[in-house]
Amino acid sequence: MDRARAAAESVVDPELPMLTLADLGVLRAVELAADGAVDVAITPTYSGCPAMAAMRDDLVRELRGAGFARVRVRVALDPAWSTDWITPRGRAALVEAGISAPGPAPRRAGPVALDLLPPRRDVRCPRCASAEAELTSEFGSTACKALYRCRACLEPFDHVKEI
Repeated sequence: MDRARAAAESVVDPELPMLTLADLGVLRAVELAADGAVDVAITPTYSGCPAMAAMRDDLVRELRGAGFARVRVRVALDPAWSTDWITPRGRAALVEAGISAPGPAPRRAGPVALDLLPPRRDVRCPRCASAEAELTSEFGSTACKALYRCRACLEPFDHVKEI
């Protein structure tokens, strides 16, 4: 079982290849089923995440390469993924790659109010650590990131949106 878990934990995210699925927090479970198959559970970072098929395929390929002939990957939606699940190692890898790591995920009780304005975020430049960042676009290189520009060093950078 340790070998299966190690193989699954080595798979990287197709959109953030500096992170493993384990460091991103989407790898939920790796278990050996009674029929001998390896069962893996993953959680999407958001509904409709286009990377889920690639994650599944990469997990199957890695586990089969590690000698596990039968692999099943299922999607676990409950509880919903949160940026709080990104590990400290994952957050450091994001910053090292020039991507601003998310702050704490928002806490909500009850219905979520509709707000058409971008949320206010505490963002730091991953290059110079300045808090003087301005939102350039709510939509960055992927749907889960926003594009910012540092006013101190003038560099643009992605920020992983808090979910």
